[in-house]
Amino acid sequence: MNEYILAVDQGTTSSRAILFDRRGNIVTKAQYPLTQHYPQPGWVEHDPMEILSTQLHALDEAFERSGLSPTDISAIGVTDQRETTILWDKATGKPVYNAIVWQCRRTADLCQKLVSDGLTDKIRSTTGLVVDPYFSATKIRWLLDQVPGLRARAERGEILFGNVDCWLIWNLTGGKAHVTDYSNASRTMLFDIDALRWDEELCRVLDIPMQMLPTPVPSSQVYGTLADGLGGRLNDLAGTPIAGAAGDQAAALFGQACFTPGMAKNTYGTGCFTLLNLGENSVRSRNGLVTSVAWSLDGKTTYALEGSAFNAGSAIQWLRDECGIVSTAHETDLLAETVDSTGGVYFVPAFTGLGAPWWDPAARGSFFGLTRGTNRAHLSRAVLESIAFEVQALVKTMNQDAGSSITQLRVDGGACVSDFMMQFQADLLDIPVNRPENVETTALGAAWLAGLATGVWSSLDELETIRQTQRTFLPDMQAPERERQIANWALAVDLSRRWGSRVMG
Repeated sequence: MNEYILAVDQGTTSSRAILFDRRGNIVTKAQYPLTQHYPQPGWVEHDPMEILSTQLHALDEAFERSGLSPTDISAIGVTDQRETTILWDKATGKPVYNAIVWQCRRTADLCQKLVSDGLTDKIRSTTGLVVDPYFSATKIRWLLDQVPGLRARAERGEILFGNVDCWLIWNLTGGKAHVTDYSNASRTMLFDIDALRWDEELCRVLDIPMQMLPTPVPSSQVYGTLADGLGGRLNDLAGTPIAGAAGDQAAALFGQACFTPGMAKNTYGTGCFTLLNLGENSVRSRNGLVTSVAWSLDGKTTYALEGSAFNAGSAIQWLRDECGIVSTAHETDLLAETVDSTGGVYFVPAFTGLGAPWWDPAARGSFFGLTRGTNRAHLSRAVLESIAFEVQALVKTMNQDAGSSITQLRVDGGACVSDFMMQFQADLLDIPVNRPENVETTALGAAWLAGLATGVWSSLDELETIRQTQRTFLPDMQAPERERQIANWALAVDLSRRWGSRVMG
């Protein structure tokens, strides 16, 4: 039996491919950086052709390095940065504009108009989301309004929309499959998460032609096969099934084996994303979180309650790339451990506003408590601690919505390798933080979904035996100190929001 799965893991800052064996072990992987474009303050774009080319190179390199034959590969799974919006010409396959990235805030005014028009409750009840530029719908509308002649072409059926999963699957299948899985569809602000279909009323309100939209599909099934002519060793893989797809955070929840309602994970990536498995009950948040489809398997749909912090790992990158305070991301960790505290310094990483539970696009990144004695070690520690504070706020809100307390947090993503930050996270949450042996859970989740569709694995019970814990961090902070720290950071958040509303408003 073919026992290897190739996972496409297309993220905000890079395109990666990881080859897994049947035990979930990484055989090979390849990664290419992705250029970030900032044409105006608050705007973030990617080149869709660069997304595609870097992903194809990564797939080709990962397979070439493995030394395996094409017959060893059972399937390809896809996971992606969600909400990032691409429109392209159906006939030529050429994008009509750069991809508008999930972080981009250019549609804040349009979102405010939707709120003013009284659409908040409709959008929440139908899509499970809040009204925010984060999601795809207003990005589509902006493109239709701003690119000359585009709306007329879209109405004639000449233009296709997709998030990154859809763009990749369309290209990988040679244009034969224009599909998006339910988890990605549920992040567009156009998708009825209970009926599992596009909502006609929302499309009409936003003036988005429905013929642009891909067909929503479950997370684990064969969508098509790899086209011939993609180049390199990928030509040898032509005909390989593309058999699983999920947005990155849903894939990570799946790859963490959080299959039971009440289980939760946090991914420390460019942003922070905390997800709680809700089972088949699509609970709507009362406190600024969002409800999305996590995955759909065997005719059953699993939902997740989610909180998103827009800037996490990106704050560490900012220290390195824009400030030059550190030369590597790991140096941030090393510096943080050279001081006993931040010296009273608190950081709010609101570079592109604040996500859940505040949803404040005007908030701006801020340091508070600086003194003449503040040095780069204090700043580094404050940045790392700010990420853990964000997650603490998300988990607190999640407990309120769910009516029960999360008792353990499973973690993944690049920044979770920081022992310092994981210990501080456990201290703030006052619960164990569990880090797996394999932190590539996003790609693993996509591989598992594809493998279930093609018979590599037979059940969730089998997958559960594959996940292994590398380390569990236990809380070691007294309650008064925890409460003091959380209160101080909450004050810093409030001040950063006030600054944004005064100066940016």
